[in-house]
Amino acid sequence: MSSVRLRPPAQRGELRDRHEDGHRLHHLLWRLGPGVRVCSSAVLGGGIGPRAWILNAQVPGGYPRLDPDRHLAEIAAAEGLTGPGAGLMTAADVAAYTTGHDGGVTATVTAGLGVRGWAAVPDTATRAPRRPEAEVPGSPFRPGTVNIVVTLPVALSDAALVNAVATATEAKVQALLDAGLDCSGTPTDAVCVAAPEPGQDGGEPFAGPRSTWGARIARAVHTAVLAGARTAP
Repeated sequence: MSSVRLRPPAQRGELRDRHEDGHRLHHLLWRLGPGVRVCSSAVLGGGIGPRAWILNAQVPGGYPRLDPDRHLAEIAAAEGLTGPGAGLMTAADVAAYTTGHDGGVTATVTAGLGVRGWAAVPDTATRAPRRPEAEVPGSPFRPGTVNIVVTLPVALSDAALVNAVATATEAKVQALLDAGLDCSGTPTDAVCVAAPEPGQDGGEPFAGPRSTWGARIARAVHTAVLAGARTAP
């Protein structure tokens, strides 16, 4: 009889830089390796499934491209990444990322809050495009995305993975309010949760804020978002 030891995903993102169209930009890279799956709202590789890497890439203000998924794939290829991955974008300074840690959970956040507001607004309100930042009428482009990457050392069930994204989002809103900001986020926020693939036991069944692992996710995300919100543009 043999057993398989689950390999936890990389806890820390690797800060990398690149040059594009005269801009020096940064990106964070998690090399997850085999046996990890991700639940995310990422523009590239979103949904639930095995992922070998996560990429959170900075783009310049006034981002002109309309194919962010292809752009992220190009950055991944330049890094030599192979296999399925999840890719996020932001106009915020990725090098200014913040982290939170709690009981084996790590949350890494890049925060741009120049374009922010409440999730529920009147239908007549201006709708922002699904891009790394949105334009404020009468103002120059300003960073406006909060990206959250959470890594756990334990496997989660499908339901718990989805619940983990919800818990991370609740903790983000709590941190924004605690930072004195009158908002629930930005129009383009994204979340990734990475955990080992479950074995025959199906993984941890719960990740709500009062469950063991959900509480750890909430505290780690709150710490990282609060630190980022206090210094974000």
